[in-house]
Parts: sequence; C-alpha cells; structure tokens
Amino acid sequence: MAPVSEQLEPQGAEGDPAGATPLPGPPAAEEPRRENGGEWCPGSGESGAQPQAAAEAPGSPGCPGSAAAPEPPEGGWGWVVMLAAMWCNGAVFGIQNSCGVLFVSMLRLFGSSEDKQLVFKTAWVSSLSMGMVFFCSPIVSIFTDLFGCRKVAVIGAAVGLVGLLSSSFVSTIEPLYFTYGILFACGCSFAYQPSLVILGHYFKKRLGLVNGIVTAGSSLFTVSLPFLLRVLIDSVDLYNTLRVLCILMFVLFLAGFTYKPLVPNTKEKEGGKKGKFKLPPAKKICNFSVFKVLSYRMWAFGIPAALFGYFVPYVHLMNHVKDRFGDSVPEEVLLLCLGITSGVGRLIFGRVADYIPGAKKIYLQVASFFFIGLMSMMIPLCNVFGALVAVCLFMGLFDGCFICIMAPIAFELVGAQDVSQAIGFLLGLMSVPMTVGPPIAGLLRDKLGTYDVAFYLAGVPPLIGGVILCFIPWVHERQKLKERAKAVDGETTEKMLENESTLVSDTTEKPVKETDSGF
Repeated sequence: MAPVSEQLEPQGAEGDPAGATPLPGPPAAEEPRRENGGEWCPGSGESGAQPQAAAEAPGSPGCPGSAAAPEPPEGGWGWVVMLAAMWCNGAVFGIQNSCGVLFVSMLRLFGSSEDKQLVFKTAWVSSLSMGMVFFCSPIVSIFTDLFGCRKVAVIGAAVGLVGLLSSSFVSTIEPLYFTYGILFACGCSFAYQPSLVILGHYFKKRLGLVNGIVTAGSSLFTVSLPFLLRVLIDSVDLYNTLRVLCILMFVLFLAGFTYKPLVPNTKEKEGGKKGKFKLPPAKKICNFSVFKVLSYRMWAFGIPAALFGYFVPYVHLMNHVKDRFGDSVPEEVLLLCLGITSGVGRLIFGRVADYIPGAKKIYLQVASFFFIGLMSMMIPLCNVFGALVAVCLFMGLFDGCFICIMAPIAFELVGAQDVSQAIGFLLGLMSVPMTVGPPIAGLLRDKLGTYDVAFYLAGVPPLIGGVILCFIPWVHERQKLKERAKAVDGETTEKMLENESTLVSDTTEKPVKETDSGF
C-alpha cells in the first residue's frame, strides 16, 4: 500500500485536474485534521481518499484512540507472570522486612561498648536500603517506559545480586552503606517496580486480587526468613548468611525473563516508526503531568506524610524486645505474626478492593493508617509478650491492606497510560520518610536509653496521613464532574459553530444563484 502522504496528493493532467471547477453537488467533506506531527487521523472526514487511507492504517501511532491497547487476557501466561512477580516481592521485601534480625547481628559483629551512637549508625544500613528501594522508583519508571519491564527487571536483579554478594566481604559497618544500602537496594528497586507494572498488561478485572496474591509473597518470606536467618547466623555467621541470600536474588534474575510485555514500550514505538531508536522528548520521559491531577497530588504527598514511623517497628522491634524481656522470649515470633497477618490482609483486602468502585478504595488505606498508628503507640504499653504478639497481629493485617491496593488506586487516579510513572513518583517520595524514621528512632534510643518515645512518635504520622487521604475520593469525584461538564460544553460549542457555518454558506449561495439565472 502506498504511503498515506502519496494517496493524498492531487491528481495530474490525466485525472481530474486539481484546479478544475467543482461540479454542483453536496458540499465537500471537511478536511481531516492533523495531529502529532501532521499525521492523518481517522474519523475526521466522511469521504475521500484521506479517511480511506486512515481507515487502512488503524495503527497510526499519532492518532488518539487509533491504536487501542489490547484487552488484558485475565489469565494465560499472566499466571506465570503473577508467580514471578510474587517471588520478586518475596525476595525483595522478605529480606528488607527481616532486617531486624540482621540489625541485631550487625550490632554484635561491628559494635563496641565504647561507641555511644552504635544503634544510630547501624540503623542507617537497613534504613538506607529500604529508602533507596523507593528513592530509585521515579528513575525506574522512566527506564521501564523506555525499555520495557523485562530488561529493567533482569538488569536490576543482577545489580542486586552483585550488591548483596559484595556485602558479605566487608569488615566494618561503613562499606555496608554502599554495598547493602545503595547497590543492593538500587538493584531491588529496578527489579521490583516492573513486577507491579507488568500485572496491568495481563489483568484488569482481577487486578486487585492478583495484586493481593503478588504482595502476599513478601509476607510468606517475612514469615519464614527470620527463623532461617537466625539459624544461619548462629551456625555459619553473618557473612555466609548473606551469601545464601544471594540464591534468592539469582532466582529473581531468572524470574525477570517471564515478563513478556503485551503493550509496546517507548523504544519499540520509536523504532517501529523510524527504524532507529531516538529518545523521546523530555516531557515524555519525565511525565510530570500526573501532578496536575489534584487527587493524585494529594495522594502522592499524603502517603509519605504517613510513613515517617512506618518502618521503625521492622528495624527496632527486635532490639526493643531484647531491652524489655531479655533473651527469655523468641523475638522472631513477632516478625512471624507481622508476616502471617500481612499476607492474610493482602489477600482479603485485595479482593475487597475489587468490589469498591473508583477512588473510594482509598478509604481502606485511611483505615489502615489509623490502625497502624494506634498499634505503634501501643507497643511501649505492652509489658507482657503476649500483648505484643496481639499488637503485631493487628499491625500486620492493616499493613497488608495498605500495600496491596497501592497499584489499583494509582490506576483509578491517573489511568493505565500514566500509572508507571505515577507509582514511581509515589515510591520516590516515600523514600524520604522511610529512610529518616529508623535512624531518628535509633538516636532517641541512644539518648534516652529506651524506645518508648520513639514508638509513641512513630504512631503520629500515620494518623495525620489518614486525615489527609480522607478528602481524596471527594476531590476526585468533583474533578470527574468538572471534566464531564467541560466535555458537554465543548460539544455544545461545536454544534453552535456548525450551525453558524451552515447559515453563512446558505446566505452566500443565494446571490450566486440569482446571478446565474440573470445570464
């Protein structure tokens, strides 16, 4: 088929001359409009070569709505992708959530009685690691859009493997800031975020349930890893334990190859048009337009506001138990409780979210933050180990609720087209409070000799964040009403302009007919 531009050229002398006087008849069809660099878009005209050519090329990349994304298959290979994403969540956050066991081991291995800021320094390793997982997310979202989920996930897992392996050869705490806190964490970030994005390629109706199953992977690992790490550390020391954990990252490297994309990435789109990849404009690479959506903006800043104390229990709870109860209780049971109920919460609330329409899913996160904040404040009040177990059970349940519905809410607020960078920006903003919280709690412990004040303060930000999130569904509904009103006004204006143009054409045709009849 000839290119569209050739089909639109006027005919030469052998055909109808381009400048010939038109025969009487109905008015000529409106010229099709050009969009995105002058490409013809179907549906603008009603007859002629232009709409025919456009109809023959439904995949024109410049035409809005002409190359509709394929419908998610709701299964098939998607179940394999779901299992791979589940392993990714388990390997990444299972290790991160079990940092309390590694934290106690690092205190014994690298600490000395003369160091007055030992807890503060050691807390930076785990805190920096968790923070970098989220801090890199905006960059990861850009790379995911450019190169696709598979390549980014595979390379990220390889970098994480190198970082974790190199952490097993250090002799002081400071190199761990780079090898474990930055290199390993950046690799985890590049492996983790594509596992969220790829699910939207394969599922839509079941996305809440699938997200619940995938995020439950971290709960399964959080339940099992603390006991495994305790056995390994006691038998083969910390260094060899880190080398054993490298096996999880190697399996994650292999799992990344299953992320078969159903939607072409930016590189494939650009290469398909020109045969040579060229970076798109900066506005397309960094899509800050998502912040123009007020409901997303409130969500993207409300969530980080709630998370200043979120990671404090995961880092310091093990050491708090040792301070209060000594070695007479198995502190790993608390991580077991957090992991089990977090997994249950992800499965239950992930399914519940599928039945809650639109942005009202955010009310689940509001409830989660209120309960997480209250449970954090109750930790210092537990003078019996059984009470601490009960607190961790409730905290884990609502932690699972908060995590499993992040991606579905992002889809609701900004749509599928911008969800990758929307999640990336959110996770990047989350990195700041999650990095800062645990070291501040460690500093309070060094200064005051107890964790009580740290846990009381850790419960305040979730309550504040929950209040902010309460208003988002109302704001989102008002935005949708305004958009509908604008659409109706636009249609009315177009009809008025069409009527005016018809009247003008009628008044100009009458004098011409009178002149013809005079001759």
